[in-house]
Amino acid sequence: MTNRVLIAEDEHRIASFVAKGLRSNGFVPTCVSDGQSALDVALSGEVDLLVLDIGLPDLDGFTVLRRLRAAGSRLPVVVLTARDGVRDTVAALEGGADDYMSKPFRFEELLARVRLRLRPDRAAAEPTVLRSGDLALDLRARRAHVGGRVVDLTAREFVLAETFLRHPGQLLAREQLLSAAWGYDYDPGSNIVDVYVGYLRRKLGADRITTVRGMGYRLEAGLPRRRTPE
Repeated sequence: MTNRVLIAEDEHRIASFVAKGLRSNGFVPTCVSDGQSALDVALSGEVDLLVLDIGLPDLDGFTVLRRLRAAGSRLPVVVLTARDGVRDTVAALEGGADDYMSKPFRFEELLARVRLRLRPDRAAAEPTVLRSGDLALDLRARRAHVGGRVVDLTAREFVLAETFLRHPGQLLAREQLLSAAWGYDYDPGSNIVDVYVGYLRRKLGADRITTVRGMGYRLEAGLPRRRTPE
């Protein structure tokens, strides 16, 4: 069954970013930009989860959440907001939110939370170690292993490596890698992806990540190819 996700967010750039990411992962997103519309759609029974921004016009997110629960709705709600104070976090959770994320955020983390609220059985089955050939990434310990040895990765390198390992053998465009590792607040003209791919090649193996000119990068599935001596 395809899960339908309502995104209540008045910043078009963020709403579009989240919708695009959810759609590419098999969800059906619907976007609204004000609180009253969010409440109406949420109560319609036509969506399975609500990603709710607090700073909405018309009705703010707290009001939407309060009225939603007062109407008896048990729709899962993930609150998304620029407010990161403890008081706001507590208010959202006590108001009936199932989860809470502060901006800026990584899409992969939001996706994991959405999956958790929609399908707990699927979330429990999520792998804790990603593998490709002799490369392994332990998601809990946040460690990389190459050929049995531990390789130290920075937080950003780890996120990029995780993105590659979730799509072994698949061509990933620079924009996909940017949005996965740097979130929605990135400069599409930046060469930061190329720089970090260079870091990963030095740490994980030069032949492990292939450049597809003008398109992006691909993690070679299995063991990296060995260079033929000239």
